[in-house]
Amino acid sequence: MSIKTAYKIRFVFTMIFLAVVTILVFYPFLYILSAAVAKGNTMTGLSCIPFGNGFGFTNFQALFTKTNFPVWFGNTFIISIVTMLGTLAICTVSAYIFSRFQFWGKRSMLTVMFVLQIIPSFLAMIAMYYVLYWMGGLNKIWGLILVYIAGNIPYNVWLVKTYLDAIPKNMDEAAIMDGASRFCIFTNIILPAIRPIVIFLAITSFTAPWLDFIFPKLILRSQSKYTVALGLYNLYNEQGDFGTFCAGAVLIVIPFVLFFLATQNMLVESMSTTLDEDL
Repeated sequence: MSIKTAYKIRFVFTMIFLAVVTILVFYPFLYILSAAVAKGNTMTGLSCIPFGNGFGFTNFQALFTKTNFPVWFGNTFIISIVTMLGTLAICTVSAYIFSRFQFWGKRSMLTVMFVLQIIPSFLAMIAMYYVLYWMGGLNKIWGLILVYIAGNIPYNVWLVKTYLDAIPKNMDEAAIMDGASRFCIFTNIILPAIRPIVIFLAITSFTAPWLDFIFPKLILRSQSKYTVALGLYNLYNEQGDFGTFCAGAVLIVIPFVLFFLATQNMLVESMSTTLDEDL
């Protein structure tokens, strides 16, 4: 067998492998999308071939007229936005303090946060439940936001602090000599310098609550307080309406993808700018 023939055979097998992987990756999404636009609303009546049951918008109409999907969507959006803003504010300020200042108990606090980020969050679910019960945060939107922000602090403070430690302190000292305040230094010098990690933190802190199911299931009880994930789960669990469930699943993916694409472009631009400045 010649080298050219072996190359062609390898190329054919590579293309077949990539085609199979592509089908396996995209088939679940196509199946959900076809179920969302299908005329039927039961799983057993759906064809295994995407869009084999026709095309229509009855499931989307039922989603907005027969369920509280707009309320669930609004709750999820508020939770994700507030969690993102709270995480950014607390973690960036805390990381700046730990990176630039020396104070009593600093090493112990960093050690505690390091240990906390190792412990899986689901192991602390019972403790979280009782804390929220004592605070009156059960079945409250702010209680769920508090859980998300508290869970984000240990790892993200370490992450931002590590990034800040690589930035020379001479920048701060030069600004102080010019009469700048600490607040001015943080907002005008530090934040632009750590823009890539801030954007990454914004992406992760927004997407995690958007797609989470476990903590809303633990904390929320009223349908008016449900998130999208919890509302769609109960919709299918109680009514078995698979078509409407898939319609909701398609809709919640769209804002998530748009947000990710927008922030991804900003992240690439920020990283490129940082590399250019370093060079």
